[in-house]
Amino acid sequence: MKKTPAIALAALAALATSAIAADTASGPKKNVIDEVAWIVGDNAIYKSEIEDQYAQMRSQGISPGGDPYCVIPEQLAVEKLYLHQAKLDTIEAPLSQLSSGVDRHMNFFVSNLGSREKVEEYFRKPWNALRDEVLEKMKTNYIMEQVQSNLTKGVKATPNDVKKYYAKLPDDSIPFVPMQVEVQIVQLNPVIPKQEIEDVKARLRDYADRVNKGEMQFSTLAIMHSQDPGSAMKGGELGYANRTDYVPEFANVAFNLSDPKKVSRIVETEYGYHIIQLIDKRGDQVNVRHILLRPHVSDKDLRDATMRLDSLRKEIVAGKYAFDECVRYVSQDKDSRNNKGIMVNSNQESSLFGTTRFEMQDLPSEIAQRIESMEPGDMSEPFIMTDKKKNQEVAAIVRLHLRVPGHKANLSEDYNMLKHMYENHAKEQIIKDWVEKKIKDTYVHISEGWNNCEFRYEGWEKEQ
Repeated sequence: MKKTPAIALAALAALATSAIAADTASGPKKNVIDEVAWIVGDNAIYKSEIEDQYAQMRSQGISPGGDPYCVIPEQLAVEKLYLHQAKLDTIEAPLSQLSSGVDRHMNFFVSNLGSREKVEEYFRKPWNALRDEVLEKMKTNYIMEQVQSNLTKGVKATPNDVKKYYAKLPDDSIPFVPMQVEVQIVQLNPVIPKQEIEDVKARLRDYADRVNKGEMQFSTLAIMHSQDPGSAMKGGELGYANRTDYVPEFANVAFNLSDPKKVSRIVETEYGYHIIQLIDKRGDQVNVRHILLRPHVSDKDLRDATMRLDSLRKEIVAGKYAFDECVRYVSQDKDSRNNKGIMVNSNQESSLFGTTRFEMQDLPSEIAQRIESMEPGDMSEPFIMTDKKKNQEVAAIVRLHLRVPGHKANLSEDYNMLKHMYENHAKEQIIKDWVEKKIKDTYVHISEGWNNCEFRYEGWEKEQ
């Protein structure tokens, strides 16, 4: 029920290694547990750490981007610099907030490998040890992001900054922008029969009664019945979140719960119908469980919605109504109806995220199929598509508003992209300068055999 999808987490694979050697040159044997590769300030970086990171990369098919015995220790050394700065800035990772991410991560392992036992066998370590490693990695990543955010929070691009940046870009560094489109949509949700809604509410009331009477655990019912795929297998738990992370109807109830033993009233949101149970409150955050049920949409309901849109389309074609006008009064897509129906790119992996332009692969497949052969101004026939936010089938018609052919980026058509590039460049430079200053001010020793490298940052191989 969060407004934004949960962030996807990268898999962590770490295999424990140690080098134990016998020293026979000085009488009795003694164990040398590990080899120190680097020393950064008061922190040692061991060969086993580097081997662990390299094993992790290999397991994920990730290339280190160079000699792993140069790239990886430098990355670990930079982490030490960030962690030291975080102590000075009193930045701490919110363990309660991260714990839900760790649980998602561990559940991801189980869902891919089949069981806890198979996870332990694959990673060659006990469950709790692996969980601690995941948590430590997430803590480090969070802290580094916070330090970087503090360093770069003042970066704001002016039009003049972007213009100067673009003018200095070498011709072969100006990105090629693939063909893009702007699409208008009228979306109509099928009318759900009242009896279907009452049946859903009756089921939720039954679940709430069984929990309140102590007959069933809320989490068990969530696993068995909730239609929220993101939380069902976690017993409906959503993790710690702020009020603004949820849609208002859900937040208003979740943040007013006070008794963890009781279940909320039924809450209606755009996603369906919910019951909620409090787990914990910490400051401005709350952790709750929920069970989501959606009324069943029949084929007849979808056909009826499609027929209504077909009638509307004929009136638009006949000139009785303008498409923009129909959007305002008919469309039930709240993200676009107040903007003449123009869709916004919400694909976070896309460079166009947050704009009204789409590359074809970023559009829902049902829309892309219809837009591909259209000219600006053309309108589709009604069709059925899946609203991925609600995980529900809806009826829609779309109109191609704009098609921009593939081209080299320019200021007039691609200002937002170039602005984003400039800001990233400025932030990267600030971070690079900061890291190299930290290197200069920090004791660094690189052991023999680990220093024949071309490093990303300058200053590591200084006179001691």
